[in-house]
Amino acid sequence: MTQIPKQFHTLFWDVNIVSFDPLEHPRYTIGRVLELGDKEAISWMKENFSESQIEEVLKAETRLSPKSANFWAIIFGIPFHEVAALKHK
Repeated sequence: MTQIPKQFHTLFWDVNIVSFDPLEHPRYTIGRVLELGDKEAISWMKENFSESQIEEVLKAETRLSPKSANFWAIIFGIPFHEVAALKHK
Protein backbone atom coordinates (compact mmCIF):
# COMPACT_ATOMS: atom_id res chain seq x y z
CA MET A 1 0.00 0.00 0.00
CA THR A 2 1.26 3.44 -0.93
CA GLN A 3 1.04 6.04 1.80
CA ILE A 4 0.45 9.77 1.49
CA PRO A 5 3.65 11.49 2.67
CA LYS A 6 3.19 13.29 5.99
CA GLN A 7 3.76 16.76 4.50
CA PHE A 8 0.66 16.25 2.29
CA HIS A 9 -1.73 14.95 4.95
CA THR A 10 -3.49 18.32 5.13
CA LEU A 11 -4.59 17.90 1.50
CA PHE A 12 -6.55 14.81 2.52
CA TRP A 13 -8.28 16.03 5.67
CA ASP A 14 -11.47 14.15 4.87
CA VAL A 15 -10.09 10.60 4.62
CA ASN A 16 -8.60 8.18 7.10
CA ILE A 17 -5.00 8.84 6.15
CA VAL A 18 -3.77 5.62 7.79
CA SER A 19 -5.89 3.31 5.64
CA PHE A 20 -6.17 5.46 2.51
CA ASP A 21 -4.23 4.11 -0.46
CA PRO A 22 -3.92 6.89 -3.07
CA LEU A 23 -3.19 4.42 -5.87
CA GLU A 24 -6.57 2.79 -5.33
CA HIS A 25 -8.27 6.19 -5.72
CA PRO A 26 -6.35 7.97 -8.48
CA ARG A 27 -9.12 10.36 -9.55
CA TYR A 28 -9.66 11.63 -6.03
CA THR A 29 -5.94 11.82 -5.22
CA ILE A 30 -4.89 13.52 -8.44
CA GLY A 31 -7.81 15.94 -8.30
CA ARG A 32 -6.99 16.96 -4.76
CA VAL A 33 -3.32 17.53 -5.58
CA LEU A 34 -4.13 19.48 -8.75
CA GLU A 35 -6.50 21.71 -6.81
CA LEU A 36 -4.59 22.23 -3.56
CA GLY A 37 -1.04 20.92 -3.95
CA ASP A 38 2.22 22.84 -3.97
CA LYS A 39 5.34 22.06 -6.04
CA GLU A 40 6.33 19.21 -3.74
CA ALA A 41 2.88 17.64 -3.89
CA ILE A 42 2.83 17.93 -7.68
CA SER A 43 6.24 16.22 -7.87
CA TRP A 44 4.98 13.42 -5.63
CA MET A 45 1.87 13.05 -7.78
CA LYS A 46 3.95 12.81 -10.97
CA GLU A 47 6.13 10.13 -9.36
CA ASN A 48 3.09 8.03 -8.48
CA PHE A 49 0.71 8.60 -11.39
CA SER A 50 1.28 8.62 -15.13
CA GLU A 51 0.75 11.68 -17.27
CA SER A 52 -2.15 9.89 -18.97
CA GLN A 53 -3.82 9.31 -15.58
CA ILE A 54 -3.45 13.00 -14.75
CA GLU A 55 -4.85 14.01 -18.14
CA GLU A 56 -7.79 11.62 -17.68
CA VAL A 57 -8.61 13.32 -14.38
CA LEU A 58 -8.54 16.75 -16.02
CA LYS A 59 -10.93 15.50 -18.68
CA ALA A 60 -13.32 13.91 -16.16
CA GLU A 61 -13.14 15.76 -12.83
CA THR A 62 -15.78 18.46 -12.53
CA ARG A 63 -14.83 19.47 -8.97
CA LEU A 64 -11.69 21.37 -9.97
CA SER A 65 -12.03 25.13 -9.81
CA PRO A 66 -12.05 26.88 -13.18
CA LYS A 67 -8.78 28.60 -12.23
CA SER A 68 -7.00 25.30 -11.48
CA ALA A 69 -8.55 23.54 -14.46
CA ASN A 70 -7.47 26.33 -16.81
CA PHE A 71 -3.91 26.32 -15.43
CA TRP A 72 -3.48 22.55 -15.72
CA ALA A 73 -5.07 22.45 -19.18
CA ILE A 74 -2.36 24.85 -20.35
CA ILE A 75 0.42 22.88 -18.59
CA PHE A 76 -0.69 19.56 -20.09
CA GLY A 77 -1.70 20.98 -23.47
CA ILE A 78 -5.31 19.85 -23.22
CA PRO A 79 -7.84 21.87 -25.21
CA PHE A 80 -10.17 23.76 -22.87
CA HIS A 81 -13.26 22.17 -24.38
CA GLU A 82 -11.98 18.74 -23.24
CA VAL A 83 -11.53 19.78 -19.58
CA ALA A 84 -14.58 18.75 -17.54
CA ALA A 85 -14.38 21.63 -15.06
CA LEU A 86 -14.37 24.15 -17.90
CA LYS A 87 -17.39 22.82 -19.74
CA HIS A 88 -20.51 24.91 -19.32
CA LYS A 89 -23.34 23.05 -17.69
